[in-house]
Amino acid sequence: MRKVRLPDETGIFLVLVVVLVVLSILSPSFATVSNGMSLLLNGAVIAFLALGQTFVLLTGGIDLSTGANVAMTGVLAAVLMAADIPWPIAALLAVGAGLLLGVINGLLIHYVKVPPFIVTFSTQGIAIAVPLIITGANSISVRQPGFSWIGQGRMAGIPLPVVMLIVAAVVATWFLTRTRWGVHIYASGGNRAAARLAGVNLSTITVLAYAVSGVCGGIAGLIATSRLMVGFPATGLGNELFFSIAAAVVGGVSLFGGTGAVPGAMIGAVLIAAVSNGMNVLNVSSYWQSLVIGLIILLGVSFDTYRRGLSGRSVLSALTSASGRAPKETAAPVGSVPESR
Repeated sequence: MRKVRLPDETGIFLVLVVVLVVLSILSPSFATVSNGMSLLLNGAVIAFLALGQTFVLLTGGIDLSTGANVAMTGVLAAVLMAADIPWPIAALLAVGAGLLLGVINGLLIHYVKVPPFIVTFSTQGIAIAVPLIITGANSISVRQPGFSWIGQGRMAGIPLPVVMLIVAAVVATWFLTRTRWGVHIYASGGNRAAARLAGVNLSTITVLAYAVSGVCGGIAGLIATSRLMVGFPATGLGNELFFSIAAAVVGGVSLFGGTGAVPGAMIGAVLIAAVSNGMNVLNVSSYWQSLVIGLIILLGVSFDTYRRGLSGRSVLSALTSASGRAPKETAAPVGSVPESR
């Protein structure tokens, strides 16, 4: 009898279903249509950040500047509109600033050889300071009503940010699974040295991954600002960064690179948004929310590490079985020819 292989995202999807059912039982207001729409809108911002974080994590890096990117791009859009620049152009320029931030991250990481943690931590500080400097730490109201369409509009009754997210997730999935660059992203995260020897342009792949993260952060900034119609320098500086990492990790994206997929990260984003929303509905203190999300990240990373350990042992076992003898501790000299059998 032929075995049916379930998708890798089945486990996290079942966890999401259980969480939704439990929260609905604990609080009937959680299952209302209005709260569901709020969950989807909040989840869209987290999911866009998680989508960009997925590209970066697949290369074996990490982007700590995503939350600050939300604040920077949102305020830039508001400032540009206050200068009478039409909102579509202001929105494109703001996302372009997010793209530039991602490109700078990628260039510094690849060419200057500074660890991703340090680079993105530094650019996070810069992205936090920019909106504070240009606004004097004050919020800026958006006076162009058309801008509200980005965060408050609907298509066929579905919130526009959710539609944008679905389109972005489908395109990202296609890109990672059907294009040469997508394969190279996985390869660079799986084994960077081997990928380089195989002809992968690591500079292009690194910059590309962080550029995608920058664009996703910029779009998330537009959505957050459009929903409030206010450019607020502190937008995105709460738990958004941790939520984006947690969503990707619990969705199966490895912190070590080379493993994971967009659908899992999107399910993880909905799970994180549901947990956060449910705790708000239940009037749980924000301090406890940080604790819960921290535990989710810890469990996700621990499971990922354990899974990689099992995978490594299974590969070693297969190699041992195929050779018929235990692997030697010493490696063969470079350039040596395997013994004929």
